[in-house]
Amino acid sequence: MRRPWLVLFGVATLVELVGVALDSTVTQWLAKPLLAPLLLAYLWERRRRVDPVAVGLVAATAGDVALLVPGRVAFLAGMGCFLVTQIAFLTAFLRHRRPPVAALVGYLLAWAGANALLWGSLGALRLPVLGYSLALSLMAAAAAGVSRRTAAGGALFLVSDLLIGVGAAGGDFPGRDLLVMATYAAALLLITTGWVAATTGRPAPTPDILLSR
Repeated sequence: MRRPWLVLFGVATLVELVGVALDSTVTQWLAKPLLAPLLLAYLWERRRRVDPVAVGLVAATAGDVALLVPGRVAFLAGMGCFLVTQIAFLTAFLRHRRPPVAALVGYLLAWAGANALLWGSLGALRLPVLGYSLALSLMAAAAAGVSRRTAAGGALFLVSDLLIGVGAAGGDFPGRDLLVMATYAAALLLITTGWVAATTGRPAPTPDILLSR
């Protein structure tokens, strides 16, 4: 039987995606705060220790709750929580292995390019976004040094937050919120299961549902 925490994560993800698609605030409040804790339970079951990835998932839970609250103050609070997530993940990955130089250069170029494109539209969010996105880009680069699965998770995390940045800059398109959530949940799943596989010497099970803010 597959690990129940990953099955429950898949169910919570589907409920969250439905809530986003229907613009149901109640449904999102019921499902979104469960995503990172379910992966935290899976991580604990497999590793039986508190590590930086676990700390990152706790911070992600706080960030998810903050981002459910409307307003700029809540948005900045959520960004602060996810900054802790990125730093925690980055710390874990760097302790495990150095990132490939090509990944580091590529992500830093992407960081510079994305901020140059959005800079004129971000207003007061420019500096917070600049700092947060740097930590995110470094995390994604470091994830590439752990495994292909964590590399994919790091890349999807960056895509998800880039889409949030587009919204913060005043841009939008149909399905953006759904895509933000799907890529975010997939990122957390791939990072957590990839980290378990890389650090326990045992392959993490491939979840039946690889769906994923």
